[in-house]
Amino acid sequence: MGPGARGGRDAGSARSYAELFDQLDTNRDGKVDVAELRTGLIAMGISLRTGAAQKIVTTGDRNRDGVLDFTEFTRYLKEHEKKLWLTFKSLDKNNDGRLDACEIKQSLSELGMDISTEAALKILQSIDVDGTMTVDWNEWREHFLFNPATDLEEIIRYWKHSSQLDIGDNLAIPDEFTSEEKTTGGWWKQLVAGATAGAVSRTGTAPLDRIKVFMQVHASRSNRIGLVGGFRQMLREGGVASLWRGNGLNVLKIAPETAIKFMAYEQYKKLLSEGDKIGTTQRFMAGSLAGATAQTAIYPMEVMKTRLTLRSTGQYSGMMDCAKTILKKEGIKAFSKGYVPNLLGIIPYAGIDLAVYEVLAVTLTATPIIHLHPLLSALTTIPIIPLHPLLSDPHYSSHNSPQMSMSSLMKSIVMKEGFLGLYRGILPNFMKVIPAVSISYVVYEYTKSSLGISN
Repeated sequence: MGPGARGGRDAGSARSYAELFDQLDTNRDGKVDVAELRTGLIAMGISLRTGAAQKIVTTGDRNRDGVLDFTEFTRYLKEHEKKLWLTFKSLDKNNDGRLDACEIKQSLSELGMDISTEAALKILQSIDVDGTMTVDWNEWREHFLFNPATDLEEIIRYWKHSSQLDIGDNLAIPDEFTSEEKTTGGWWKQLVAGATAGAVSRTGTAPLDRIKVFMQVHASRSNRIGLVGGFRQMLREGGVASLWRGNGLNVLKIAPETAIKFMAYEQYKKLLSEGDKIGTTQRFMAGSLAGATAQTAIYPMEVMKTRLTLRSTGQYSGMMDCAKTILKKEGIKAFSKGYVPNLLGIIPYAGIDLAVYEVLAVTLTATPIIHLHPLLSALTTIPIIPLHPLLSDPHYSSHNSPQMSMSSLMKSIVMKEGFLGLYRGILPNFMKVIPAVSISYVVYEYTKSSLGISN
């Protein structure tokens, strides 16, 4: 039976509207304002998204006095429950009064969002109270009663865990923010959390990133450099601190790259969407283009990062000295060296990332998906990646042929070292993925909590 048959409230509910209102009206003036609503719900153990309390009051406030009296409060909850009931029924495909993982997956798939069984189970776990791994109407209503989301698309946004995770590589798909997050300022907190996580993650895995670039540029059949041998060479040349060369600029470029990617993503979505709807294909096209746009804008910093990573002791005194030296000796064009292979590595990344994830989601339902699909995506794009630092490094060009093109360089590597030569540095690249993701996730969640963002 739906809410309409029960007068807007389930007969077995332990709390009446009057009891709820009395708990929230702390100053006993017969009205509940935003602050009282937020504080009261948090005290009851009900987590709120950024701006949720304000949205509830605004929606229920019929006389526009900025607060809810008991009549407005009751009317809002009754109307809200009716909307929640309609959404619940639309998800309950077999009409058994309970939602299971298959129904969650099917409903999201119909909206162009394919998720794994594990992801659907996590959604159920967040709502399921009795541990049956199904959700009945009572559990659904109690979970969403004070969540302003009503229709399925709003509830999906609520489920969508924000993932501004930066593991040090150029992830092509920025997160989407709800209109509520944009108007309340929650979006910048998400970006700050993501940038902080990226900075800590990149710093924590910087030695592996440097050995990766070192092997990509200097390793060959005649000059075999292994992981341990490469670290020894770097330690002998510059000591422990040399393992973090280039990390400062790598962290510094997070802010402009993230901001540009987010703004470009919003614009590309508008261009590619049909009305207010945007499908999976358009979303990932927008993500790829946004990633390419951001990389184009900050690419001079990418060149400098490569130079600083590969520099010998005393070669540059800092970032500004590096930029001045490049400009003086090689001209402005030097800041675009290696741009094409770098861009070609980014544009297909989103599509490959999606395809690999969907294949794994079908064949695997456990947490290894989280770590395996970045590994396999990296494997499929790695042949292009080593060309960027090689073309960016002036010493490589001078020791081989000046102004070598991307195709010529690729042919040269294959002729001298075979196809596996295109996979230089793959071991440290793989080694850094899992710790980078783990560090980024922990720091991201901690930073979100510190900034007052609830999941």
